[in-house]
Amino acid sequence: MAPYGTTYGTNPGAAPDSVNAELGKAGGMDLQLAVLLPVAAVWVAAGLVADGLPRLDRARALRRRTGWLSALTLAGLVLTAAVLVMGLQSAGTTAVDRAATDLNLAAAPALVVAACTLRRVRRLRAGTRAIAAAPATPAPHGLRAAAAHPLVGLPIQLTALAILPAMVEAAGVDLLAAPAVTGPAVTVGVLGVIAIGVRHALRHNRLAERALPPAATGSARTADPLHV
Repeated sequence: MAPYGTTYGTNPGAAPDSVNAELGKAGGMDLQLAVLLPVAAVWVAAGLVADGLPRLDRARALRRRTGWLSALTLAGLVLTAAVLVMGLQSAGTTAVDRAATDLNLAAAPALVVAACTLRRVRRLRAGTRAIAAAPATPAPHGLRAAAAHPLVGLPIQLTALAILPAMVEAAGVDLLAAPAVTGPAVTVGVLGVIAIGVRHALRHNRLAERALPPAATGSARTADPLHV
């Protein structure tokens, strides 16, 4: 074994291999986090906008927010697809490869957004176009019920939630390293998804009931056999 002085005597500025490996790992994490951060920010913003749509009681505000939601979901889909394609084209263990692997969990809800949510948002925006001429025009309950449909907000919010584990891992926290943490984390995630879905369904049903026309009082009396 060479003495300490001879090891670093020829190159005083050289660092041990373990230090270089740790520095490279830290740099890769920072780059992975930089790749995932814009994707997560866009999906979280889209989820917040989608969650607030049914609370808007003015047609012009509803039309404006649906435009924001359409732009944010398109941006989220483009960013997600770009990271996944870059990961497929790059062979190795680079930061982009790891980011693309971590985004695989968000690919399924993102596909639902592309197949269903965008179409519903476009129809909702077209429905508000005809009645949004005046600023104070109220938004019909039917449009608000359509905005509260689970296929509008739920897939977007699920995509945002699916990116969170990738962000945690990119920050240097390995959730799978501790089995005592993995189980509760998965349970909390599943319960959160169920709670979000139930909330969307209940809100949609409540607004859909308000959109129904009131029952005519005379029809019930005419149907009575004792009515003369």
